[in-house]
Amino acid sequence: MSIFSNPFNQNITLRSQCSCGQHSSEAEHALAESKALAQHDDALNNRVVEQGILRALFPDDNLRRGFLKAVGSSTAMSAVAALFPMAMAKEAFAAAPGKLEKTKLKVGFIPITCATPIIMAHPMGFYNNQGLDVEIIKTAGWALVRDKTLNKEYDAAHMLSPMPLAITLGAGTASQPYTMPAVENINGQAITLAMKHKDNRDPKNWKGFKFAVPFDYSMHAYLLRYYLAEFGIDPDTDVQIRVVAPPDMVANLRAGNIDGFLAPDPVNQRAVYDGVGFIHILSKEIWDGHPCCAFAASKEFVTQMPNTYSALLRAIIQATAYASKAENRKEIAAAIAPKNYLNQPVTVVEQVLTGTYADGLGNIKVVPDRIGFDPFPWESFAVWILTQMQRWGQVNGEVDYQKVAKDVFLATDAARLMKEAGLTPPTTNSKSFSVMGKTFNPAEAAAYSRSFKIGRV
Repeated sequence: MSIFSNPFNQNITLRSQCSCGQHSSEAEHALAESKALAQHDDALNNRVVEQGILRALFPDDNLRRGFLKAVGSSTAMSAVAALFPMAMAKEAFAAAPGKLEKTKLKVGFIPITCATPIIMAHPMGFYNNQGLDVEIIKTAGWALVRDKTLNKEYDAAHMLSPMPLAITLGAGTASQPYTMPAVENINGQAITLAMKHKDNRDPKNWKGFKFAVPFDYSMHAYLLRYYLAEFGIDPDTDVQIRVVAPPDMVANLRAGNIDGFLAPDPVNQRAVYDGVGFIHILSKEIWDGHPCCAFAASKEFVTQMPNTYSALLRAIIQATAYASKAENRKEIAAAIAPKNYLNQPVTVVEQVLTGTYADGLGNIKVVPDRIGFDPFPWESFAVWILTQMQRWGQVNGEVDYQKVAKDVFLATDAARLMKEAGLTPPTTNSKSFSVMGKTFNPAEAAAYSRSFKIGRV
């Protein structure tokens, strides 16, 4: 049950998560509750105050329910108001420093499993529990997500983790300070090839291939370029790399317009499900633990609406914490698979989230960490991304890696709210890691960006 439920209703309990008995799942209950309560922030504030007072007066929930049954809710409300200055308490609560500057928000998303926390927070009540009425809007592609956030049509958005860096640096668009306070997912991507290439698994033989990625400023683009270059394939001259929106990738693979893609799920698993492609390699085999998508918002939103920003980020990090537990993955798959979210068969989404999946070549693989949910925005992730932007000529000149990383990847905010959500944040904001066997030290980023045989530096 939400903190905003009516405590004067004898048919609910204040001690359990859900008690109405009218819905088939907790997700369905939360969605119904969210619609019913998405009216005005004053009403939500009132519910919080009323619950606090009723819990104090009736520590035993059975006594409260018996009292309400005996006298009725109206009489009970009058009696409680006579004993306690409820109106004054509501006014004080509404005037508290933490009052939300804005409760009705629009958040854009792309229908992929990388957006799981942002999506599931809607049907499963995480936004509502923070007093927010969030409309999550399915969007056709990343350029549109970027433009709508820059134009303030969206308050915040599901973005690829390199996008806030690119926007801040003015790469591909006019420069505007942007932030990435939480990673949505780690791993969760794959290189998928058309079935006609099932006997051509050596990347050295892929000259002339046509690949798709979801955006130029994406981990998909950088990981694909890195992977190809390690096998001696120049991604700018030996193959073609096209930008294709994730929902259109399988159709393009089926039509023969592309030979493969490095894409977010459930696109890879859907290609297997439809029999048009096979999973060549998971992205975690290129870089285990790499970031992919993120929750992003403008610096203006973060600074001008600090309470709303904190509430929104808190909801997403709490959803991320819930998604990080393997035992919750099937429930989440059922919540986000419907048409208004991912529009995918539940079995496809389950295979991605649980890590037990068909690879398209007749094998059943068990990879529990195929996709993970860890919200901490390591600054060294940002530094690595910046080196790849330089490597491929997307940004020119010197880059102050550490400053840009610290300004955009808001590690301190994430750490604070991770503790609230029961997660254990790291004690430092940067770390070293390995990509295809090559160690990355963020303190030596400039030398790293110039160390590759294939690149535009």
